[in-house]
Amino acid sequence: MGLRIGAVAAGFTRDLEFDLSRVEALIRHGRREEVGLLVLPDAVLGGYLNNLSNPALDDLPPALALDDPLISKVIAMAGEMVVCFGFCEADGPDRYNTALCVTGDGVLGRHRKVHQPPGERAIYAAGNEFTGFDTPVGRLGMMIDYDKTFPEAARALAVDGADVIACLCAWPTSITNRAARMNEDRQSRLFDLYDRSRAAENQVVLVSSNLTGSIGGLRFLGQSKVVGPGGDIVARTWSKAGIAIAEVDVRAEIETARRVLHHLGERRPEVY
Repeated sequence: MGLRIGAVAAGFTRDLEFDLSRVEALIRHGRREEVGLLVLPDAVLGGYLNNLSNPALDDLPPALALDDPLISKVIAMAGEMVVCFGFCEADGPDRYNTALCVTGDGVLGRHRKVHQPPGERAIYAAGNEFTGFDTPVGRLGMMIDYDKTFPEAARALAVDGADVIACLCAWPTSITNRAARMNEDRQSRLFDLYDRSRAAENQVVLVSSNLTGSIGGLRFLGQSKVVGPGGDIVARTWSKAGIAIAEVDVRAEIETARRVLHHLGERRPEVY
């Protein structure tokens, strides 16, 4: 049986009520399309930083504790669907760039972003692990945008048994050399390259979501997609807002990809 997977491209703001209503609309859309796994972007509750060089301290995303009523509302909205979403997590005095995976029954998994670009280091504490977790639609792992630049992140999740890796992003166009056309932007090319490479090298399904629109000086790429275990893009949004939906028989696709060359089984970690 195939799993219908949705990768969301959408914009979010500092207005938490607006964000919550947009999340509700996207989940409702996913339910109409019979999506079983819906991956929303990073920073859907409160938006992302407004600047990666020098974030304005008076305009930070609101930090929410795990027991915040807004988190509970998203959990309730999920119902039978498996939903991944990102937000700024408050844990005592620390902030984390966090992704949660939930159903209506509660939290299935949490990931705190490990790899941080310079602007984030002044705002967020770093996470310290990559672990898979079981869900009603199979074993999943999560990464948050810059994490996917590092092959070891996705590899750790695949080694831990994740068949599907959800990468929730707030990935902007190039800050130093912005191109006139989105598809010519250096970061646009890298975003697609990393998505396809992480899927192919681990022979897993990768679901990449991303923000659209702008916050402060940052313009986000969109380009949400579902990538098969051979590195093939099976659904994508390009730069516009929307949901890329694909039906994937996850286990069958992975078994086919690993039938002759089984990358995880043929590793030689003792020589790396």
